[in-house]
Amino acid sequence: MIIRVPLPQLSVSRYVSPFSFLPFKFFCSDPNPPLNNDVDTVYRVITSSTSSKHLTQSLKSTGIFLSNDLIDKVLKRVRFSHGNPLQAFEFFNYTGKRAGFYHTAFSLDTMLYVLGRSRRFDKIWEVLIDIKRKDPSLITPRTMQVVLARIAKVCSVRETVENFWKFKKLVSEFDISCFNALLRTLCQEKSMKDARNVYHSLKHDFRPNLQTFNILLSGWKSSEEAEGFFEEMKELGVKPDVVSYNCLVDVYCKGREMDKAYRVVEKMRDEELWPDVITYTSIIGGLGLVGQPDKARDVLKEMKEHGCYPDVAAYNAAIRNYTIAKRLGDAYSLMDEMDRKGLSPNATTYNLFFRVFYWLNDLSCSWSLYQRMMYSGCLPNTQSCMFLIRLFRKHEQVEMALRLWKDMVEKGFGSYTLVSDVLFDLLCDMGKLVEAEKCFLEMIEKGHKPSNVSFKRIKVLMELANKHEAIKNLIEKMSVFGCSIQLSGGSQNHTETLDLDSLTVNHVRTN
Repeated sequence: MIIRVPLPQLSVSRYVSPFSFLPFKFFCSDPNPPLNNDVDTVYRVITSSTSSKHLTQSLKSTGIFLSNDLIDKVLKRVRFSHGNPLQAFEFFNYTGKRAGFYHTAFSLDTMLYVLGRSRRFDKIWEVLIDIKRKDPSLITPRTMQVVLARIAKVCSVRETVENFWKFKKLVSEFDISCFNALLRTLCQEKSMKDARNVYHSLKHDFRPNLQTFNILLSGWKSSEEAEGFFEEMKELGVKPDVVSYNCLVDVYCKGREMDKAYRVVEKMRDEELWPDVITYTSIIGGLGLVGQPDKARDVLKEMKEHGCYPDVAAYNAAIRNYTIAKRLGDAYSLMDEMDRKGLSPNATTYNLFFRVFYWLNDLSCSWSLYQRMMYSGCLPNTQSCMFLIRLFRKHEQVEMALRLWKDMVEKGFGSYTLVSDVLFDLLCDMGKLVEAEKCFLEMIEKGHKPSNVSFKRIKVLMELANKHEAIKNLIEKMSVFGCSIQLSGGSQNHTETLDLDSLTVNHVRTN
């Protein structure tokens, strides 16, 4: 059920109706609560383990059967909570050594991602060599991309390519799909020019296929570069498909070359390659860039005449055009139209409005929209939370900030690390030490590591309030993350040594 609110067309502050009288309700239920309880238990065992022996004994004492499904969920939790990679590595090894047990491809790729994020590349190759010996079929081009992406983030293009060649001894077939994984990695983590240069230097070692060119076409901002690859594709006898043409349409639309984009669409129809929802979404976005949001809205209707129906992303593109033009009434009418057509607005939809309200410094509209979002059952993402918590910080709204935090803890959305830094700033500035301590402990209980900046800030306030026992308690709780913190001195004086590496914040990237 989606709540539809009649929205007047006059004042920005009246675009969202308040929902403060409505019961707080969600329509997303937990399909398998017993398994999720087991995931929580195992995750706590991993984060609190002090050694391999301790981990093994603790896992056995739980009596929980460590199935593939449960292991997948636990490792996923470690990934998104930025848990300790070495503790996760011990867990992965322990479960994998059981007789007759084989990890899933999901578990392998997740474990490699966690290790790569913390730059434990030696452990990555250790895992891969062990998997090669036990079940080589798990090492796929997807696995290659996971590993190479983490390497490319911190290493040069040359080093990334060198590590690419190491996989020749690990995969069963070192073919074009592996080369495509490398190119996709370079497009995403380096630059399109790097991908182009590597393609030209290695293309004679592989036989480029349609996917190769679609990868190389997908990220150019320059239409000339995209056109060059398009021509090379045809010269090699590779026939473009809808994805190829969509890449070309997209680069023209982003470059505001709408006439060229329309000509490509006509060429697609001539070749009986019918434009799909992605084609039309690019057109809608391009029309917004050239200042024609109303014409873009008409595309939503026109595409239906060609047998193509808009999805959430297409509506989001049209809504984005109106929010950029500050025509929020039209933007809201499109969101209500989505509801009527059975397309539920997602976090991206709401973020388009949150962004406008943030820059307008409109607390009332942001709060009302947040209530509407939660009531509809759409959980915010990290970007939503950051727009909100920063606005609450500006307006010194402690109650709203604590409500957002409570929802995050209960429903498990957003980045605890990013939001908590702003939240603790607000609580400390407002002298809410009790609330800050409570949120800090909740964060640790959920397996998320607070930043060293937040820890120091709360610690200073506790020292001023002579809450030395509370400080010791926080330090003890933080020890599960491998933090080396020592207190010395008399009862009134405390000094500390912080292992800053172990307290480093790993921020989650947002789209």
